[in-house]
Parts: sequence; structure tokens; C-alpha cells
Amino acid sequence: MIRVTRLNGEQFALNPDLIERVEGHPDTVVFLVDGTRYIVREDVDQVLTEIREYRASILATAYEMDRGTYRSVLAEQESTDSSVVPFPIREER
Repeated sequence: MIRVTRLNGEQFALNPDLIERVEGHPDTVVFLVDGTRYIVREDVDQVLTEIREYRASILATAYEMDRGTYRSVLAEQESTDSSVVPFPIREER
């Protein structure tokens, strides 16, 4: 999810996989595949950067999980008792 800001200052999260296009009219309008439109404060380049960083973070997390080096922020905050088992490292497969 990416965070964007409405013109009234309210922030909300938007699923970038549902974005069809982003236009700057002078206001930035985000069009979703279902026809929903959102007018946001961020300019087109900022929205595109957020989408790029979101997708890059997914790839980086998958890479860390594959290498066995992924450590969730939530897992570090919680106790060590967990039912989640990490992916085996490549050599163990």
C-alpha cells in the first residue's frame, strides 16, 4: 500500500496494483481500474516514486526471505514464541 494525502490533509493508503493511471490536471488525480478517482496533494512524480518504492520493497523482502535473512519488525517486537517458520535457506532445499 502507498500513502497519499487528500486535499483536506487526510492521509489514506491506496493499493497501487489497482491504479490504472495518474494525471496532473493541475491537481493530481489517481484513477483506479474500477473507475474510482482520488484527488491527492502529491504530484504525479511523487505518486510514481511511491509505487516504485512499494514494488521494490516487495522484491527486497522476497529476496531476504529466500536468503533466510528476513527479520520482520513485528517479530522483533513480539516474544520469540511464534508459529511462523522461516523459509529454509537455499542449501537446505
